[in-house]
Amino acid sequence: MSEKEKIVKLYKAMYSAMVRKDKAELERIHDDSFILYHMTGTMQTKEEYISAILNGTLNYYSAVHEDMQVTVSGSTANFKGKSRVTAAVFGGDRHTWRLELDFELIRKQSEWFFTSASASTY
Repeated sequence: MSEKEKIVKLYKAMYSAMVRKDKAELERIHDDSFILYHMTGTMQTKEEYISAILNGTLNYYSAVHEDMQVTVSGSTANFKGKSRVTAAVFGGDRHTWRLELDFELIRKQSEWFFTSASASTY
């Protein structure tokens, strides 16, 4: 499997873990330094982000992936994913968004980890 294929697989695993509220998987795939920048401007650390998924502040129901672009440069990578995501977040109603996530990743030994993500719509 190529490095690009590994990163695409990681992105899909992340959404699956978000839907299942799988704490162990979310902790495994995000580096301890992970920061999420929401489209609202809110910033969350790895711990805050995973806690928000587990406590229902962020409820994800499904994701249909439309476009994925990967650029690998040594032990770092950039990933841009566009997905139609059905979620209810921050007390709002369930809705489907065209969500674009721009990730930075790092490879440690042979595994990739998300280090940051910026969310926007497309």
